[in-house]
Amino acid sequence: MSEKSYLDHLSSLRNLLLRSLLVISLIFIGLIFFRNQIFTAFANPLLEILPKNSSMIATGVVSPFLTPLRLAFYVATFISIPYLLFEIWNFIAPGLYKNEKLVFFGLLISSIGLFIVGICFAFYIIFPIIFSFFVQAGPNEVLVMTDINEYIDFIIRILFVFGFAFEVPILLVILIWSGISNVQQLSKARPYVVVGCFILGMLLTPPDIFSQTLLALPVWFLYEIGILIGKLINNESNSKLS
Repeated sequence: MSEKSYLDHLSSLRNLLLRSLLVISLIFIGLIFFRNQIFTAFANPLLEILPKNSSMIATGVVSPFLTPLRLAFYVATFISIPYLLFEIWNFIAPGLYKNEKLVFFGLLISSIGLFIVGICFAFYIIFPIIFSFFVQAGPNEVLVMTDINEYIDFIIRILFVFGFAFEVPILLVILIWSGISNVQQLSKARPYVVVGCFILGMLLTPPDIFSQTLLALPVWFLYEIGILIGKLINNESNSKLS
């Protein structure tokens, strides 16, 4: 690669980053006016479970203002993900062959879909179960008063953990398609993967076996789906060769 070509790629990458930051900033500015409504929507999974005499609180002086604002930025970044991936596609696509473009584009769309499914799974299924368990497991004498700043940190971490955890099939397809691994090796690694799923759940979720299992089982299931897709890829490749 010539020095000019290298500088052109750096310039394209810089422009990509600037456009991406601009899009996130514009969406964030638009969401600022709805920051309180956005916070209420994200707080509902806990508010619906809290006892009538409990509520969420703000322990910091600026928390009532900054916490919804920070949440609006996270939401703006999430909304921008399809555009960011589109920019990455435009940056990488010129260097790919036609068949590679088809595979990469399919993986790109699938990764967006799985990421959204992972977030929805956490928000609509995992959160009600976890919050209900935590509230009911506490002593009756303890009044649950959750700090809004800690709550937002918790749900954003869990949402992104589940969003990226649901990318496991995409990762396996990439490993098989690129030749780094194969279906036989991934199948033999299954016992280690199961243990790794529970270790991952232990590290990334609240310190209770209940939350860890709710993350480990879906990741294990998605790992099996990835192996199944890998088998289909191998069968299609073999049929083309024959």
